[in-house]
Amino acid sequence: MPALPEVATLHRPALSYKLAPAILVCLAAPAFFVLLLPWLGWVLLAAGLVSAFLLERRALQVGGEEPAAFEGRRAPGILRDLSLIAAGMLIVSAIPLEAELDNIAMLRFTVALGGAVLVPYLISRFVYRDYAIRFPWRGGGRWSALQWGWLVGVLVLGWLILPFYFITSGVYQNWPVVDTPDLIARLFVGVGAVGIWDELFFICTCFALLRRHFPDVQANVLQAIIFVSFLWELGYRAWGPVLTIPFALLQGYIFMRTRSLAYVVTVHLLFDAVVFAVLVHAHNPGLLDGLFFVPSP
Repeated sequence: MPALPEVATLHRPALSYKLAPAILVCLAAPAFFVLLLPWLGWVLLAAGLVSAFLLERRALQVGGEEPAAFEGRRAPGILRDLSLIAAGMLIVSAIPLEAELDNIAMLRFTVALGGAVLVPYLISRFVYRDYAIRFPWRGGGRWSALQWGWLVGVLVLGWLILPFYFITSGVYQNWPVVDTPDLIARLFVGVGAVGIWDELFFICTCFALLRRHFPDVQANVLQAIIFVSFLWELGYRAWGPVLTIPFALLQGYIFMRTRSLAYVVTVHLLFDAVVFAVLVHAHNPGLLDGLFFVPSP
């Protein structure tokens, strides 16, 4: 399947001056969301953006790497795209990410997460005047038999792994107790909405921006650092990264191959449907015991 058109014409060397500032910017995510040290995140973002500016200017002065042309124009430098990722991370880091289901918390999540997608998109489109961030809903066309099979595989793997992970590690307690129809409905909406947002920001924004400068594998690893760090603060702790790291990398790879936001969102929502059911199961002993092989606590 062909690469995304905005990436196909770019020269993306494996070793580049761009890699150091990109790593610094992406490492701000574990500072914000894992270590919970905002000052360290700010320092890393500032160091990444300043070094991107200095290294980019130096490379042009000595006749080194220059941005390749695409869409009939000279491609933007790394500073421009890293600034968009940094803007999104700063907006997300402004709120606590502990899962809560009251009206204020849900409004806070809506504003912050929505802003983290909308602000970089608007800056890219109307300030930088390019199409760095896109949301290709159908992308590569009709889904293949392999793609349909993977959807079934996601459900099976989720059913086999997630109950054991959430209940034996105790991480289900990172989510609030849902023991009324209202709270269960709120949890359903919240889990699904955050899952969709994950693909809009980490894949369609961060991964897409990084792919303009780095080989696919490097860009995927970099976006996974941000993705997994966010999921850690959200509640996927203990040995959760054993699950979330492969998931983040797979979502980036699947998007690269399918070019379909609809498909990666479907994969994520199926996974999250199992997460939702497991959380209800864990907080309501006996309610769904026949559905999972791991009993509720």
